[in-house]
Amino acid sequence: MGKAPHHLHRFHGGLHLPANKTLSSGSPIRALPIPARLVIPLSQHIGTAADVMVKVGEPVLRGQMIARAQGYVSVPIHASSSGTVVDITDHLIPHPSGLSAPCIIIETDGKDTAVDDTLSADHTQLDPSELRNRIRQAGIVGLGGAGFPSFIKLNPGTNRPIATLLINGAECEPYISCDDRLMRERAADVIGGAAILKHALNATECVIAVEDNKPEAIQALRDAIAQRSVSDFAVVVIPTLYPTGGEKQLIQVVTGREVPSQGLPADVGVICHNPGTAAAVHRVFALGEPLISRIITVTGTGVREPGNVEVRVGTPMADVIAACGGYTDRAQRLLMGGPMMGFAVGNDATPVIKTTNCLLVAGGNELPLPQAPLPCIRCGACVDVCPAKLLPQQLYWYAHAKDFDKVQDYSLFDCIECGCCAYVCPSHLPLVQYYRFAKTEIWNQEREREKADIARQRHEYRLFRLEREKDERAARLQQKQAALKTAKGETTAEDPKKAAIQAALERAKAKKASAGVMPKNTDNLTEAQQQAITNADERRRNRDSSTATRSEDA
Repeated sequence: MGKAPHHLHRFHGGLHLPANKTLSSGSPIRALPIPARLVIPLSQHIGTAADVMVKVGEPVLRGQMIARAQGYVSVPIHASSSGTVVDITDHLIPHPSGLSAPCIIIETDGKDTAVDDTLSADHTQLDPSELRNRIRQAGIVGLGGAGFPSFIKLNPGTNRPIATLLINGAECEPYISCDDRLMRERAADVIGGAAILKHALNATECVIAVEDNKPEAIQALRDAIAQRSVSDFAVVVIPTLYPTGGEKQLIQVVTGREVPSQGLPADVGVICHNPGTAAAVHRVFALGEPLISRIITVTGTGVREPGNVEVRVGTPMADVIAACGGYTDRAQRLLMGGPMMGFAVGNDATPVIKTTNCLLVAGGNELPLPQAPLPCIRCGACVDVCPAKLLPQQLYWYAHAKDFDKVQDYSLFDCIECGCCAYVCPSHLPLVQYYRFAKTEIWNQEREREKADIARQRHEYRLFRLEREKDERAARLQQKQAALKTAKGETTAEDPKKAAIQAALERAKAKKASAGVMPKNTDNLTEAQQQAITNADERRRNRDSSTATRSEDA
């Protein structure tokens, strides 16, 4: 077993919060029965929603791809059990907006018949590109909450070599214990998946970071590493502090390296993955199973039997709560996620998706309703706890004023939305909601700007095309007119010299004819004089005739 780093570091700020994990962490993981109906959203991760591949009335099998990836930042969606597609329509999805989105609805048949395996393989015989492709085809995304497609993280580029694969077992959010139970009960799956990820990255080492309040998980992981007899794996025990589970904060704690503003962990030679993601990758190559289920924590005083359960993706939350004994009389609010970074779900018909790590049914004494906000008193408490070293009060002022240029000057997009600032705010300001609002508006403006740029480019090209077509029509018309004149024997612009000479001759003739000049003093001429005049007229006629002949020859 590899030697753990001997020195840990600390990030700025953070909070020591009541853990409230014993409600759910004391009992083993239970697999829930397959629901009668699955509601599977087409968008379950960061990036572009998948594109439907099935039709209403079509039978499907467990693990069958029912929606293909669309674009690079996208992964496919698979049927969580066998059955029949009964509808493809908008349905409530887990989102802070509470809106609906396209979903594939499957009526299960109870047989749970699997599709033929095309994913399992010995990962050591595959190159990193093939590993990434299989992980993508299996629909694997980050199961820690963000839901970023995992195959993209496994392709940092040749100019960014990865030294450390960091498995994030911190799980610092209160109430949530699904990763803790996973690491306790399925440590071999976690280590096996981590080995595949490490191979795909060509990383030098793999470090599994676990908070010191999870001793059983720490021991289980160390035992699994010992069984594999690998020297480049190590379990590092870190202090319990929220939000140590933040990617950038964990990297700083374990390695001492700070991910630069607007940068990525790969910039400092680290890639971070969740234990659930690693276990899901193991199932792909060991069992040929895509991501169709996950472990979630069901907890809070509002549910009768808190615990950790393995749930098929698409299971309605109402079915999950019912399998955990149903609601208690104290149930007041249903949240997806923990009390710090989760959001309220207004209807338990909403389905579980790939990024659902917790259903928190809170009682009134656990999670009081938000209080009316008061004016900011500039106390600076939010600055002291911000793990990203931001100025939350300045972000709040500019977000409130909708000054989206200024709010970006204060590094809005470095905010990880951990909620530490709102937790300590004596004025009860919903700071995180303002930051989310500002980010959403900036993204919307950027999309509108891109659309406007595309529209302007199209307009400019249209004007250019119309002008070009006009010039081409004029040129064709000129060619036709020239050809027509040539056919009629008319002088064309190609013979300007000849036309000019002919015009000069015509003018001379007209002038001579219109002059009307008669010879004077012709009376009483001698014979010699008359002969001289006759000779002169003859010479003039000969000269005019010669000039005309030369003009025609020219």
